[in-house]
Amino acid sequence: MSLTKKIVIALILGVVVGLGFNLFASEAFAPIDTYVLTPIGQIFLKLITMLVVPLVFFSIVLGTAGMGDTKKLGRIGTKTVGFYLLSTVIALCIAFAVALVIQPGQEGLMGTENADFEAAEAPPVMETLLNIIPTNPVDAFANGKMLQIIFFAIFIGFALAYLGKKTSGVLRLMEQGNEIMMFLVTVVMKLAPYGAFGLIASAIGKLGLDALSSMAMYMICVILALLLHVGIVYSSAVYFLGKMKPLHFFKNFAPAMTVAFSTSSSNATLPLSMKTAQDRLGVSRPISGFVQPLGATINMDGTAIMQAVATVFIAQVFAEPLSIAALLTVVLTATLASIGTAGVPGVGMIMLAMVLQSVGLPVEGIALVLAVDRILDMLRTSVNITGDAACAVFVEQSEGGKEKAETA
Repeated sequence: MSLTKKIVIALILGVVVGLGFNLFASEAFAPIDTYVLTPIGQIFLKLITMLVVPLVFFSIVLGTAGMGDTKKLGRIGTKTVGFYLLSTVIALCIAFAVALVIQPGQEGLMGTENADFEAAEAPPVMETLLNIIPTNPVDAFANGKMLQIIFFAIFIGFALAYLGKKTSGVLRLMEQGNEIMMFLVTVVMKLAPYGAFGLIASAIGKLGLDALSSMAMYMICVILALLLHVGIVYSSAVYFLGKMKPLHFFKNFAPAMTVAFSTSSSNATLPLSMKTAQDRLGVSRPISGFVQPLGATINMDGTAIMQAVATVFIAQVFAEPLSIAALLTVVLTATLASIGTAGVPGVGMIMLAMVLQSVGLPVEGIALVLAVDRILDMLRTSVNITGDAACAVFVEQSEGGKEKAETA
């Protein structure tokens, strides 16, 4: 049985068990929650949190080193990276707008009053930027200062790219470290069904039907933001930058989107998405071979949308007000974290834990988000690879078919 099916079954069982205790055996719930459900959920959460710092460091170092070669980047690389980073920022802004308008967690599920998002005064821009630079990288690692860790990792990545063969041993060490982290992610995700059961049973056992209604609103927010991003941003990019009709683009790229939905993995879908872009969208092989694999590494618009909506949702659930500075921190963290994020199922939750830590929100809030994440993961993966293809169409058009002509 696939992991997705196991998680879905665990979630259903968790909902049934949680509602059963909440409605019919509330007196017996407390000891079972204390000694069984909460420990199971907390073990899973702690394992996720444990992997955040090393995974982010290794993956971003490798992602930066891989695109830091100026010969490879050049003109096409600048366009590609610029498109991906700008689209991620736009995706985050759309997600924040949708979440702040709908307010999916406004009921205050943790027994608190509704959370009001008061616009606190943001610190000066220069102060924000200067705080990203770590004065002591070791301290940043020890205290989980994610923006500083990301900045340091980017610096290391560029150094490795510039020094080339001189630091091949260090680069290989980073690759091996990343392999270890990805293996551990796979191991931890095997425990996801048990963690999902414990988390959702505990949450619904405490909160009852209100939890289900809020999770439904959270899903609606994420799906709406994904649709807006695809319908407005990607359609506009394809039409105005790629000189292609959006209907033609989506119709011909649909097979790859379907596979991405079923696999929840940008990497697993990459061969098909490249072939589809080349055969159906007219993207040349050199441009497709550079833009789309790079996108599978650094373009995570769908994941960024989930992280933004989840951050607002969890803040409202726990009645924790978010300032403008906190929202800006989420934008910076999620955008930078998209560089090097592996395109495999489950990593989005680890990235979300990092984002929550960056603004001081409780990681325990992942409980309600995890309950419906597998469905949303399939949708946001489709969005991720669609953005890669849209960028490839734009770069192909901007280059005037030069690469295709040169390789014909």
